[in-house]
Amino acid sequence: MDEVYRSDINRDVLPMQPGEFNGGKPIAVGPLSVWPPVVLAPMAGVTNYPFRTLCRRFGAGLYVSEMITARPLAEGRERTLKLASFGAEESPRSLQLYTTDPYFTAEAVKRLVGEGAVDHIDMNFGCPVKKVTRKGGGAVLPYRHRLLRNIVRAAVKNAGDIPVTIKFRIGIDDDHQTHLRTGKIAEDEGCVAIGLHARTAAQLYDGHARWQAIAELKQHVTTIPVFGNGDIWEAEDALRMMRTTGCDGVIVGRGCLGRPWLFRDLADVFAGRRPQNPPNLGQVFDIMLEHAKLLCEWTDEGFAMRGFRKHAGWYTKGFRGGAALRSRLMQVKTYADLQAIAATIDRDLAFPPVGMRVPRGKTGGTQKVVLPQGYLENPDDDTPPCAAAEDGVSGG
Repeated sequence: MDEVYRSDINRDVLPMQPGEFNGGKPIAVGPLSVWPPVVLAPMAGVTNYPFRTLCRRFGAGLYVSEMITARPLAEGRERTLKLASFGAEESPRSLQLYTTDPYFTAEAVKRLVGEGAVDHIDMNFGCPVKKVTRKGGGAVLPYRHRLLRNIVRAAVKNAGDIPVTIKFRIGIDDDHQTHLRTGKIAEDEGCVAIGLHARTAAQLYDGHARWQAIAELKQHVTTIPVFGNGDIWEAEDALRMMRTTGCDGVIVGRGCLGRPWLFRDLADVFAGRRPQNPPNLGQVFDIMLEHAKLLCEWTDEGFAMRGFRKHAGWYTKGFRGGAALRSRLMQVKTYADLQAIAATIDRDLAFPPVGMRVPRGKTGGTQKVVLPQGYLENPDDDTPPCAAAEDGVSGG
């Protein structure tokens, strides 16, 4: 294999060794068996049914829907129900629930379980965007630890045999870290696994993920699996994270944007093999066409192709002449437009080595986290935020 496609940081990382990582046996997430120990992170506007289908074909262990808000789900709003739908062949069906209120949590979970709609529920306590945090949701909600406990308890109680997990961040900022307490609440209230994005809400996606926080959480939460999230750009990063922190598996987000074959590489290293080199531009376009076709079959072609433009930018990032190519791709309105562009490319153009670790999606910058007035004054307050905290959030 051409070693140019291994970055310096991972050039000497060995694939999984015999006896490592649970002896190569699946990770138990409640009744679910997950192997490889890799989870597709729920990403707003990204991890819809078509993208999940593509990632599963390449080898993800568990693939979670984009964020679905509890209140409109409980009320049966059409757009939310569409986003919460699964393909007939999807198994297990994993849905991420965004929630700020124990009542709507309970009602949403009752609906999901009563209709036999899911096999796994994950809850979002890690979203750092302002429209969420200013209403007391996402990554800032765990600061109100009693409210968090009430929400988790409501979900687990009404889920029955359906496993519940939660995903969260280190905290609001360096002065308000909540990950250890959040992990214990999840463990105490019956969650079957937890996931930590090793950044604070203030960090957004800036700098390096703090893998040490994952190690601390793993030492603190001992009876359920702990999954680590942050900076998995190459398959070997997953091995380094697990060896460094002792976590049970990894959650992959931005690293697979425009590169769903990362899950193939992860399957390789967890099978003790060296990963393959990335596809060339022609093979990338074959994947792009498949992805776009799935989107068009799932929803209206015009809407699908407008949504695909961001993916097209991610797929082609780093390739020579990519700027001009992306300018054309940003104009596609139909599937035929994409086919026409695909017919003009240099199919043999190799994937650029620099592209291995180029961030895609949300990048750079920190923020001062916007909070409801007086939010930090009483962490014991278990009053849910106003009802508006659950309006218009499904799918980001």
